[in-house]
Amino acid sequence: MGHKVIFSAQSNRDLGQIVGFLAQKNPSAAERLGNALVDHALSLGAMPRVGAPVHERPQVRHLFHRPWFLIYYRIDDATRVVEIVRFWDVRQNPAGFSLV
Repeated sequence: MGHKVIFSAQSNRDLGQIVGFLAQKNPSAAERLGNALVDHALSLGAMPRVGAPVHERPQVRHLFHRPWFLIYYRIDDATRVVEIVRFWDVRQNPAGFSLV
């Protein structure tokens, strides 16, 4: 049996910003991207350890979504929950990124 996938408030804000920015230029592409990011995140319920550990935060893992996005998440095996912590566009300034 798989893990339940939940989305943090911050990950929802991140997703809204990513999709909202693209929607200004191409609404249909923004919808496709948003759906693809959510689908990729939801796939972690079946295979939660597919992403790589984050060296600075060993309890956090990340999954690359081509071409420009990272999905950061935590696994709680006791409750069988995967929490999506952040969505990140790697083209953005890394100094503005925090997992907190």
